[in-house]
Amino acid sequence: MSDKNDNDGQGMIVNPKPTAENQDWDGDDADRADRLRFEEEQAMIREQSEARAAAKAAAESAKHAGTAQSA
Repeated sequence: MSDKNDNDGQGMIVNPKPTAENQDWDGDDADRADRLRFEEEQAMIREQSEARAAAKAAAESAKHAGTAQSA
């Protein structure tokens, strides 16, 4: 192994704009898009959770109905 630095720069984030031109303002379009995407993901997770709970309740009802009929 050599003492050479193996970091060839790959994977580094390069900012092509000077910092004066590249300021991130709170409430810009990217922030609004991120917030909307997050809200949509949360709604989807909530829907999936509710669907899973409903399916589980239906399976429990069917299981109890099946045991009541066979008894």
